[in-house]
Amino acid sequence: MKRRGFIKNFVRYMAVLVSGTIPYFLSYLLAPSVKATPQTRIPLPGALADIDEFNQACIRCGACGEVCPPQCIQFRDYDGRHSLNTPYINPENKGCILCGKCMEVCPTDALSVTPITKVRMGIAQIDRAACYPWVDKGICGACVSACPLHSKAIKFDFANIYRPVIQKGCVGCGQCVEVCPHPSLAIRIVEPTQSTVTTHKASASGQRALPF
Repeated sequence: MKRRGFIKNFVRYMAVLVSGTIPYFLSYLLAPSVKATPQTRIPLPGALADIDEFNQACIRCGACGEVCPPQCIQFRDYDGRHSLNTPYINPENKGCILCGKCMEVCPTDALSVTPITKVRMGIAQIDRAACYPWVDKGICGACVSACPLHSKAIKFDFANIYRPVIQKGCVGCGQCVEVCPHPSLAIRIVEPTQSTVTTHKASASGQRALPF
């Protein structure tokens, strides 16, 4: 009788366990594999460079988002199975201020404490055909004023003090993107291997998109 009761309780326990995990596995299997637009899905500071390694190391605890002062950290909810609930930053909404709190609170090696000058989130890329000062349609300088790394990352062109030029020290925090007033977003964050100057090709919707 004891054995029969044990088996019955075990079966009941397994049934509850399986029924509780079914929704998770269904959401995982049914999640669409959508390739996110690179410039709106930049990594957090101190993140592992390899996206697969990052996805494996991240435990989706959300601690990075809780401690972020400007609340710039968002979490993927639709654009890929292996990236579900992993953090990212969309600089078009809000850039990173490089405070380092997310790196400090991360319980795994998904984020490592890194000096802000060594952070590699990407690099800013300017479309000189859309930037007001570069096409002589006005004075701006918002991107230069907003940069937390100042002249190490971006400064004005020597011949024209209002034309922004990206420097080698840019870490891709996205503060410049957040403050860019041009509706076509003349400045974007791209992978560090990309050029700092390009023409952002127009998409079908009329918005500008990166040429990759």
